[in-house]
Amino acid sequence: MKRLLLPLFFILSTFSLAQAEDDLLPLDKAFSFKASVVNNEILLNWDIAKGYYLYKEKIKISADFSALLGSAEFPIAKIRNDEFFGKIGVYRDNAVVVVPVLKGDAKSILLTVSYQGCADLGVCYPPITKSVALNIGSMRSSSLADNAFNLFSRATNKAQSIVEKIISVSDEPLPADDAFKFSVVAIDANTLLARWAIHQEYYLYHDKFFFDIKGAKFGDIVFPKGKIKDDEFFGKIEVHKGVLEVKIPITNVSNQPITVIVKYQGCWEGGVCYPPQEKTKDIILPSQTGSSNVNTTPEKTSAPNTQVELNEADQITALLQQDSILLVLASFFGFGLLLSLTPCVFPMIPILSGIIVGQKGEVSTKKALIMSIVFVLSMSITYSIAGVLAGYFGENLQALFQTPWILAIFSLIFVALAFSMFGYYEIQLPASLQGKITKISNDQEGRHLIGVAIMGFLSALIVGPCVAPPLAGALIYIGQTGDALLGGLSLFVMSLGMGAPLVAIGAGVSKLPKAGDWMDNVKYVFGILMLVVAIYLLDRIVSPLASLVLWAMLITISPIAMGTLNTQTSTSSPWQRIFKALGLIILGYGILLWVLVARGGGDMFQPLSDWGASNVATESVQIKFERIKSVDELDQILAKAKSNNQIVMLDFYADWCISCKELERFVFSNANVVNEMAMANVITLQADVTENNANDKALMKRFGLVGPPAILFFNNGIESRSQRIIGEINVQDFLIHLNKTK
Repeated sequence: MKRLLLPLFFILSTFSLAQAEDDLLPLDKAFSFKASVVNNEILLNWDIAKGYYLYKEKIKISADFSALLGSAEFPIAKIRNDEFFGKIGVYRDNAVVVVPVLKGDAKSILLTVSYQGCADLGVCYPPITKSVALNIGSMRSSSLADNAFNLFSRATNKAQSIVEKIISVSDEPLPADDAFKFSVVAIDANTLLARWAIHQEYYLYHDKFFFDIKGAKFGDIVFPKGKIKDDEFFGKIEVHKGVLEVKIPITNVSNQPITVIVKYQGCWEGGVCYPPQEKTKDIILPSQTGSSNVNTTPEKTSAPNTQVELNEADQITALLQQDSILLVLASFFGFGLLLSLTPCVFPMIPILSGIIVGQKGEVSTKKALIMSIVFVLSMSITYSIAGVLAGYFGENLQALFQTPWILAIFSLIFVALAFSMFGYYEIQLPASLQGKITKISNDQEGRHLIGVAIMGFLSALIVGPCVAPPLAGALIYIGQTGDALLGGLSLFVMSLGMGAPLVAIGAGVSKLPKAGDWMDNVKYVFGILMLVVAIYLLDRIVSPLASLVLWAMLITISPIAMGTLNTQTSTSSPWQRIFKALGLIILGYGILLWVLVARGGGDMFQPLSDWGASNVATESVQIKFERIKSVDELDQILAKAKSNNQIVMLDFYADWCISCKELERFVFSNANVVNEMAMANVITLQADVTENNANDKALMKRFGLVGPPAILFFNNGIESRSQRIIGEINVQDFLIHLNKTK
C-alpha cells in the first residue's frame, strides 16, 4: 500500500505545482516597473497585480554615478508574517519610491534596480534586476512653489509614517482583543459606560450585541446610529466603526459588585469574520441606588426613547461620526465663524491689517485680497496640523510656544513693526539675504507673500492658544478613531471660517485713501494696534501691575502722539473735532488707569468699580480656588468630598489663556455665581497648567484635555461628563450647568 501511495503523492504534488505555475502571471505583468525623472527626483513605480505583493526590503537601488543619488524615500509598507522571510514589509497594488538627484555635471545616469515579489498562491519569484538609462541633464531648477510643495508632501509622508506606525497597520487580521478593544466603567451610581475602540480596518455588527447584568437590572440601552455596509456575510447591515460608546442605566441593585456580561461580533475588512466574543467584568458601583419602577429584561437592547445627554465637545465628536461629510464641514465652517468673535482671534485683525497697510506704495484690492487669503490659509494649515498632532499625541503644540522667551521675542517683533509704521525706519532684509531670495524668486510680490505666510503660521501658534468646543471635539475624534483626514479637514474648514472675516477686513483695508496726511494717520493707528498686540502677548508673562503700567502708558501716550492736545482752528473740519473728542476720552481713561497704578492695581475694565470700597468687600465677590498640582492631590480631595457628599468643581487655567481670564473676570467674580456655589457647598479647585510641565500634562491627560479653558464637575468622586465645560461660557449657562450637577 505504501509503495502505491508514495508515487501517487509525488504525482499529485507535481501536478498541483504545475497547475499553480500555469496560473501565475509573467514577472513583468505581476510587477510592472517603470522609472521616470520629475523635477530633481527619480520616481520608481511598480504597478502590482491583484493577488501579488512586493517585498520592501528586497528593493535595491544603485547607479554608475552613486554620488549623484540621495537617500531613497520609501512609502509605508504593511507588515506581513511571511512564510519565507518572517515579519517583513510588503507592498500591494502600487508602490512609488522617490530617489533625489543631487547636483552634478553628469547628463545621464544608468540606474540599476533589483526587487523581488511573491503571489498569494504561495509561489515566490526569483529576484530580478532592471537597468534603466535616464537623462538628467535636462532637469530644470525647481521653483519656489515646487520646493514648498515638495517640502509639504514630505512632511505629510513623515506624519503618515508616524501615524501608521502608531495604529500598526497589518496585512493579516489582528487578535480580536486588539481589533475591538473593550472596556466598561461606572460613570456614577446609576450608569455604566461600555466602550469599544475599533481598529480602522474593522467593524462591529449593530444587531449582534447582547447584555446581561447579575446583581442588578438595566433599562433601555442607547446605541448611536451606525453605518450601512454591504457585508459579504450578511448582506446590507448596520455596522459600527471607530469608537463606540453606550451608556447602560442601572436599576434595582441587589448586591455589590455587579457582574456585567457583554457579547458582540465583528469582522475585518480583509474578509475575515470573528466568532462571537464574550466579556465578563465585575464592577463596584460608587453607591447603591434605591428602588426603581423600571422592569426591563436584561436582554433588551432596543432603540431608546431618549437620547444620552452629551456635553458640547462630545456632541461635536458625535457630529464627526455622521455619514454626511458636507454637513460636518459646513457645521465646522459655522463654528469657525462663531469663534472669529472670540478674544483669541481679535489680535489677528491688527496683525493682518498692519501688514497690508505697511506695504510700500499703493496696495490694490486684488493684492490685499491675495495677501489676506495667504495669511488665512497659512493660519489654517498650521492650525490643522497642530490639531492633528494634538489629537494623536495629546500634546498641545500651541501651549509649547507660550514660554516667556518666545512671547517676549514675538512682542519685540510687533514693537519693531509698530515703530516702522510711525516712520522711524523701514524694515528691510540685509542685502546679502535679499540677493539669495532674489535668486530663488524674482517675483517681488512672492517675497511679500512668504512673509505674510510666516506671520500667519506664527500667529496661529502663538497668538490664540485657547481651546474651544469644536477644537476639543475634533481632537477627541482624532485621538479615538485615528481618522486624521476627516479630523484635520474639519479643523482646516473651521480655521477658514475663523479667517473669513479677516479676508473681508484685509480686502477692505485697501479701500482706504492712500494720498496725503490721511494715510499717515492710518499707519499711526495701525502702529498703535501693533503695540496693543505686543502688550496682549506680554500680558501672559508679566505681573498684573506691570501689565497695567504698560496699558496706561499706551492709552495715555497714543492720543497725545496723534495730536489730541493740539489747538483746533476755525478751519478744522467736523471730523477732526470728533477725532479730538475721542482722543480726549481715551486720554481720560488712561489717566484713570494711572490712578489704579498708584493704588497698587485693579481691574482696568472697571477702574471705578471699587472706588472707596474696602479690599475685604472686593475680595468677597470672587470664587476662592484651591490650587492643585498633581493627580494624587486631586484624588485625595475627591475621596474626601465623596465621604462628605460634596460637589467638586475643577477649573483648568493658564496665564496665557485669554479665555481663562475672561471666565475669572465675568463668571467667577459674579455675585450670583459666588452665592450659588456657596449654597451648594461646592469645593472649588484650580489646576494652573501655565508651565505645561509633567504634572500639568498628567492632569490634562487623565481627562483627555489638550489645554485650557476647561471646567469639570464631580459628584460622588466621579466626573459628570455631560456637564463638562470647554471654552468660554456666560453666567447664565454656567448656573444651568451648576444646577444640573446638584
